[in-house]
Amino acid sequence: MASEASISKELISQLVEGTIDDDNATRLQRLPRKDQDRFMNYCAVLQARVSWQDQILLRLGDKLYVVRNAANQRVVKCDCGHEFGDYRQNWKLGCKVRVRRTLAEMREVYDPAPACPEPGWQEVREFFCPDCAAQHSVEVVAPGYPVVFEMLPDLDKFYRDYLGQPLPDEAGDWYADRTADLTQRWAASAAG
Repeated sequence: MASEASISKELISQLVEGTIDDDNATRLQRLPRKDQDRFMNYCAVLQARVSWQDQILLRLGDKLYVVRNAANQRVVKCDCGHEFGDYRQNWKLGCKVRVRRTLAEMREVYDPAPACPEPGWQEVREFFCPDCAAQHSVEVVAPGYPVVFEMLPDLDKFYRDYLGQPLPDEAGDWYADRTADLTQRWAASAAG
Protein backbone atom coordinates (compact mmCIF):
# COMPACT_ATOMS: atom_id res chain seq x y z
CA MET A 1 0.00 0.00 0.00
CA ALA A 2 1.60 3.21 -1.14
CA SER A 3 0.40 5.54 1.61
CA GLU A 4 -1.36 5.08 4.91
CA ALA A 5 -2.74 8.62 4.68
CA SER A 6 -4.75 8.23 1.48
CA ILE A 7 -6.22 5.04 0.03
CA SER A 8 -6.30 4.72 -3.75
CA LYS A 9 -9.45 4.05 -5.74
CA GLU A 10 -7.75 0.90 -7.06
CA LEU A 11 -7.39 -0.49 -3.54
CA ILE A 12 -10.99 0.46 -2.70
CA SER A 13 -12.09 -1.28 -5.90
CA GLN A 14 -10.24 -4.44 -4.83
CA LEU A 15 -11.99 -4.24 -1.46
CA VAL A 16 -15.43 -3.89 -3.11
CA GLU A 17 -14.71 -6.74 -5.55
CA GLY A 18 -13.36 -9.00 -2.81
CA THR A 19 -9.93 -9.34 -4.45
CA ILE A 20 -7.88 -7.36 -1.90
CA ASP A 21 -4.87 -9.21 -0.49
CA ASP A 22 -4.62 -9.99 3.23
CA ASP A 23 -1.80 -7.50 3.93
CA ASN A 24 -3.71 -4.54 2.49
CA ALA A 25 -6.95 -5.59 4.16
CA THR A 26 -5.17 -5.73 7.53
CA ARG A 27 -3.56 -2.32 6.95
CA LEU A 28 -6.93 -0.79 6.12
CA GLN A 29 -8.40 -2.20 9.32
CA ARG A 30 -5.55 -0.87 11.43
CA LEU A 31 -5.52 2.69 10.15
CA PRO A 32 -6.13 5.01 13.10
CA ARG A 33 -8.50 7.18 11.06
CA LYS A 34 -9.99 7.01 7.60
CA ASP A 35 -8.63 9.53 5.13
CA GLN A 36 -10.89 12.48 4.38
CA ASP A 37 -11.76 11.48 0.81
CA ARG A 38 -12.20 7.71 1.29
CA PHE A 39 -16.00 7.71 1.32
CA MET A 40 -16.18 9.85 -1.82
CA ASN A 41 -13.64 7.57 -3.53
CA TYR A 42 -15.71 4.57 -2.42
CA CYS A 43 -18.81 6.16 -4.00
CA ALA A 44 -16.81 6.84 -7.19
CA VAL A 45 -15.79 3.16 -7.34
CA LEU A 46 -19.41 2.09 -6.87
CA GLN A 47 -20.57 4.61 -9.49
CA ALA A 48 -18.16 3.15 -12.05
CA ARG A 49 -19.73 -0.29 -11.53
CA VAL A 50 -23.31 0.70 -12.44
CA SER A 51 -24.78 1.53 -15.85
CA TRP A 52 -26.80 4.58 -14.76
CA GLN A 53 -25.68 8.14 -13.98
CA ASP A 54 -27.71 8.97 -10.84
CA GLN A 55 -25.37 10.04 -8.02
CA ILE A 56 -24.84 7.33 -5.41
CA LEU A 57 -25.24 8.87 -1.96
CA LEU A 58 -24.98 5.67 0.11
CA ARG A 59 -24.76 1.94 -0.44
CA LEU A 60 -27.46 -0.05 1.37
CA GLY A 61 -26.50 -3.52 0.17
CA ASP A 62 -24.52 -5.42 -2.45
CA LYS A 63 -26.78 -4.20 -5.26
CA LEU A 64 -28.84 -1.51 -3.53
CA TYR A 65 -28.16 2.22 -3.14
CA VAL A 66 -29.64 5.53 -2.07
CA VAL A 67 -29.18 7.82 -5.07
CA ARG A 68 -30.11 11.30 -6.20
CA ASN A 69 -31.97 10.71 -9.47
CA ALA A 70 -32.44 12.97 -12.50
CA ALA A 71 -35.55 14.50 -10.89
CA ASN A 72 -33.37 15.47 -7.88
CA GLN A 73 -35.16 12.96 -5.63
CA ARG A 74 -33.43 10.69 -3.14
CA VAL A 75 -34.54 7.19 -4.01
CA VAL A 76 -33.50 3.58 -3.43
CA LYS A 77 -32.16 2.04 -6.62
CA CYS A 78 -30.99 -1.43 -7.68
CA ASP A 79 -27.89 -2.17 -9.77
CA CYS A 80 -30.22 -2.97 -12.69
CA GLY A 81 -31.71 0.55 -12.57
CA HIS A 82 -35.03 -0.28 -10.90
CA GLU A 83 -36.14 2.52 -8.56
CA PHE A 84 -37.97 1.48 -5.40
CA GLY A 85 -39.03 5.05 -4.59
CA ASP A 86 -38.38 7.59 -1.84
CA TYR A 87 -35.58 6.36 0.41
CA ARG A 88 -37.62 7.43 3.45
CA GLN A 89 -40.16 4.70 2.64
CA ASN A 90 -39.37 1.05 3.27
CA TRP A 91 -37.99 -0.08 -0.09
CA LYS A 92 -39.00 -3.68 0.68
CA LEU A 93 -42.62 -2.72 0.01
CA GLY A 94 -41.69 -2.39 -3.68
CA CYS A 95 -40.16 -5.87 -3.91
CA LYS A 96 -41.36 -9.22 -5.10
CA VAL A 97 -41.59 -11.30 -1.92
CA ARG A 98 -41.34 -15.02 -1.36
CA VAL A 99 -42.57 -16.24 2.02
CA ARG A 100 -41.47 -19.65 3.28
CA ARG A 101 -43.93 -20.97 5.87
CA THR A 102 -43.61 -24.75 5.84
CA LEU A 103 -40.80 -26.91 7.14
CA ALA A 104 -40.19 -28.28 3.64
CA GLU A 105 -39.87 -24.75 2.20
CA MET A 106 -37.51 -23.66 4.98
CA ARG A 107 -35.31 -26.73 4.65
CA GLU A 108 -34.64 -25.75 1.04
CA VAL A 109 -32.45 -22.94 2.41
CA TYR A 110 -31.63 -23.99 6.00
CA ASP A 111 -29.25 -26.82 6.79
CA PRO A 112 -28.63 -28.44 9.22
CA ALA A 113 -32.16 -28.98 10.48
CA PRO A 114 -31.57 -27.50 13.98
CA ALA A 115 -30.84 -24.12 12.33
CA CYS A 116 -34.23 -24.14 10.61
CA PRO A 117 -36.89 -21.69 11.84
CA GLU A 118 -39.94 -23.24 13.45
CA PRO A 119 -43.02 -23.18 11.19
CA GLY A 120 -46.02 -21.57 12.82
CA TRP A 121 -43.76 -19.46 15.02
CA GLN A 122 -41.62 -17.96 12.27
CA GLU A 123 -41.66 -17.36 8.53
CA VAL A 124 -38.84 -16.55 6.13
CA ARG A 125 -39.42 -13.57 3.84
CA GLU A 126 -37.16 -13.14 0.82
CA PHE A 127 -37.18 -9.77 -0.97
CA PHE A 128 -36.32 -9.60 -4.69
CA CYS A 129 -35.96 -6.80 -7.22
CA PRO A 130 -39.03 -6.90 -9.49
CA ASP A 131 -36.88 -6.21 -12.58
CA CYS A 132 -33.70 -8.30 -12.25
CA ALA A 133 -34.72 -10.72 -9.45
CA ALA A 134 -31.65 -9.88 -7.33
CA GLN A 135 -32.26 -10.94 -3.76
CA HIS A 136 -31.83 -7.86 -1.58
CA SER A 137 -32.87 -9.03 1.87
CA VAL A 138 -34.17 -11.89 4.01
CA GLU A 139 -36.18 -11.62 7.23
CA VAL A 140 -37.02 -14.36 9.71
CA VAL A 141 -39.96 -13.03 11.72
CA ALA A 142 -43.16 -14.10 13.42
CA PRO A 143 -46.12 -14.50 11.01
CA GLY A 144 -47.94 -11.19 10.65
CA TYR A 145 -44.99 -9.13 11.86
CA PRO A 146 -44.62 -5.86 9.91
CA VAL A 147 -41.97 -5.67 7.18
CA VAL A 148 -38.76 -4.54 8.88
CA PHE A 149 -37.41 -1.13 7.80
CA GLU A 150 -33.75 -1.90 8.42
CA MET A 151 -32.21 1.51 8.04
CA LEU A 152 -33.23 5.12 7.52
CA PRO A 153 -29.93 6.98 7.20
CA ASP A 154 -29.67 10.65 8.15
CA LEU A 155 -27.85 11.55 4.95
CA ASP A 156 -27.83 15.29 5.63
CA LYS A 157 -26.13 14.86 8.99
CA PHE A 158 -23.67 12.29 7.63
CA TYR A 159 -22.61 14.45 4.68
CA ARG A 160 -22.57 17.72 6.67
CA ASP A 161 -21.12 16.65 10.03
CA TYR A 162 -18.98 13.64 9.16
CA LEU A 163 -17.83 14.31 5.60
CA GLY A 164 -17.90 18.12 5.80
CA GLN A 165 -19.67 18.23 2.42
CA PRO A 166 -23.32 19.25 2.92
CA LEU A 167 -25.75 17.99 0.31
CA PRO A 168 -27.17 20.76 -1.89
CA ASP A 169 -30.78 19.72 -1.17
CA GLU A 170 -30.36 19.49 2.62
CA ALA A 171 -33.66 19.96 4.47
CA GLY A 172 -35.08 19.09 7.88
CA ASP A 173 -37.79 16.81 6.50
CA TRP A 174 -35.42 14.39 4.76
CA TYR A 175 -34.81 12.39 7.93
CA ALA A 176 -38.34 11.12 8.53
CA ASP A 177 -39.90 7.70 8.01
CA ARG A 178 -42.49 8.12 5.22
CA THR A 179 -43.54 4.46 4.99
CA ALA A 180 -46.95 5.19 6.55
CA ASP A 181 -47.65 7.68 3.73
CA LEU A 182 -47.28 4.86 1.22
CA THR A 183 -49.41 2.36 3.10
CA GLN A 184 -52.11 5.02 3.66
CA ARG A 185 -52.25 5.65 -0.12
CA TRP A 186 -52.63 1.89 -0.66
CA ALA A 187 -55.44 1.72 1.90
CA ALA A 188 -57.23 4.71 0.33
CA SER A 189 -56.88 3.19 -3.14
CA ALA A 190 -58.21 -0.18 -1.95
CA ALA A 191 -61.19 1.50 -0.24
CA GLY A 192 -61.78 3.73 -3.19
